[in-house]
Amino acid sequence: MTKNPSFPNSNQWLPITAKEVAQRGWEELDVIIISGDAYVDHPAFGSAVIGRIIESEGLKVAIVPQPNWQDDLRDFKKMGRPKYFFGVTSGCMDSMVNHYTANKRKRSTDAYTPGGKSGFRPDYAVEVYTKILKSIYPDVPVLIGGIEASLRRVTHYDYWEDKLFPNILSMSGADLLVYGMGEMPLRQIIRRVKQGETFDKLTDIKQTAYLIGRKADANEYPDWEDLTLSSHEKCQRKKEAFAANFKHIEQESNKVKARRLLQEVGDHKIVINPPFPPMTESEIDGSFDLPFTRLPHPKYAKRGAIPAYEMIKFSINMHRGCFGGCSFCTISAHQGKFVASRSEESILKEVDQVTKMPDFKGYISDLGGPSGNMYKMKGKVQEICDRCVAPSCIHPVVCSNLDTSHKAMTQLYKKVDAHPEVKKAFVSSGIRYDLLVDSYNKNNDGSLDEYMDQLVGNHVCGRLKVAPEHTSDDTLRVMRKPSFKHFHAFKKKFDHYNKKHGLKQPLIPYFISSHPGSTEEEMANLAAETKDMGFRLEQVQDFTPTPMTVATVIYYTGLHPYTLRSIYTAKTKKDKLNQHLFFFWYKRENYHKIRDKLRSIGREDLVDKLLHDRKKQVKNSILKQKAKHRKKRKR
Repeated sequence: MTKNPSFPNSNQWLPITAKEVAQRGWEELDVIIISGDAYVDHPAFGSAVIGRIIESEGLKVAIVPQPNWQDDLRDFKKMGRPKYFFGVTSGCMDSMVNHYTANKRKRSTDAYTPGGKSGFRPDYAVEVYTKILKSIYPDVPVLIGGIEASLRRVTHYDYWEDKLFPNILSMSGADLLVYGMGEMPLRQIIRRVKQGETFDKLTDIKQTAYLIGRKADANEYPDWEDLTLSSHEKCQRKKEAFAANFKHIEQESNKVKARRLLQEVGDHKIVINPPFPPMTESEIDGSFDLPFTRLPHPKYAKRGAIPAYEMIKFSINMHRGCFGGCSFCTISAHQGKFVASRSEESILKEVDQVTKMPDFKGYISDLGGPSGNMYKMKGKVQEICDRCVAPSCIHPVVCSNLDTSHKAMTQLYKKVDAHPEVKKAFVSSGIRYDLLVDSYNKNNDGSLDEYMDQLVGNHVCGRLKVAPEHTSDDTLRVMRKPSFKHFHAFKKKFDHYNKKHGLKQPLIPYFISSHPGSTEEEMANLAAETKDMGFRLEQVQDFTPTPMTVATVIYYTGLHPYTLRSIYTAKTKKDKLNQHLFFFWYKRENYHKIRDKLRSIGREDLVDKLLHDRKKQVKNSILKQKAKHRKKRKR
């Protein structure tokens, strides 16, 4: 490790071994965190954030990263029994998404493990870890959180087992669940257990969930209304009930003044308390300003780099939340649709910290967030937002109450550029291109063009990533994405600023195949239209159903949860491969398959349009072979 006088000593990481705990003179820990990820002390890694928050509340905390669940379970015992509780998270990803591709193939790598090696966490990690802890320490409370626990907090469809699962509390035996970004409920939990309260008394903390007996009444709180969902058993019997449930779950998850949700399952009933309001600027600053070392624990030095860390170690997250509401995305389900932005002061302070990191060469890899260009965007009149139940603020149109000015971002970019140690600060997070075209975003303060000028001229790292996702208006409506005509407008604008700055930066569009609503014919049209625009698509993927998204509900039930109308979805491996095939019309081995498929669906008009170049190449190849043969005969 490069020496740096301003950089922390090794004892400034949270302890992850019994030896490190002893070195601090601690005989007992207050909280022990079990995580599916390696420990990286960086604000982009959830277990580090949670650990630092617990530490800031005056408790003694340690992390057990990636414990071995297949041996004598010594990793779960090495820290002993915590005074207050165990905290369990699968890590920054759902363990099943981490382990398997959209085709359910086992991945050979794990980006959150040293050396990128796979096999260091179990499938359904939250459930496995919790059951082990309960078998060893049955009387110690277990608090679960993170994205896997958060998105499995009610009856949900599991793509990998192809069936409905009950809530994760019922499956794991945990005592309490924190959903979403958990800083606010965690601080309340800690303060109350320090005062001697037991977990069964923590029933009034927002953004938590717990189980009670099926016949028991949940404690009443005057500020909360209750909404009872269809039971888990009814959802198993009737797909319509499962689909209808989701509309309520999504709406209540994104409301400022939400109702408490109740759902019966077996002998129990899960109670899901309303979420906290979006974090204020000072609250979110408080999380990012914690004393992170910003480095992986030194224990991993000889095991190889951690790929996920290498990708973000010189990056800055400016905000949380996303008001896009895309039907296939879990960001709003976990982080919420309201954007919580950090202060300029906090961001610039982190920029300064990054410049002092070992191996920093002057390049910040990303100034962004879940969607790169939503910083400081919020409702103009908060009372209107308080009454809103819409899952998206920009679909089917941009809300007139949404402040979409890009001025704050543009000014912040310029201030980061002015730092003497920063050569370039890139925006690598995907940006919402629809917020940057006048045809869709009617913002008239001049900030859209100013932002585009600044972005294209100074902050694109070779190429700019955007995600139109599809070209079919019908499928885009299911996706909650704008018409593809707005992408044409954006490309024209992007090309203009590229030319202005004398640059030849490519635009890289992302697309999804086999999304609910998408047909083979629409995929063929997508391929033809993007080819006509000059694209050879690379950044493409098959739709993967993940818990708690509209698209996943449609995939399982065949019904849209807001209308209960039928929607076609490609589900068989053959149907998915047929849709994915059209992305790669330019590959020689796909020529005959695509030609035959287009003919079978009655779209011979697209054969020439899509495959003309390949036909020409084949014809030229044949002519060359004939000429070569004639030349040999003459000899």
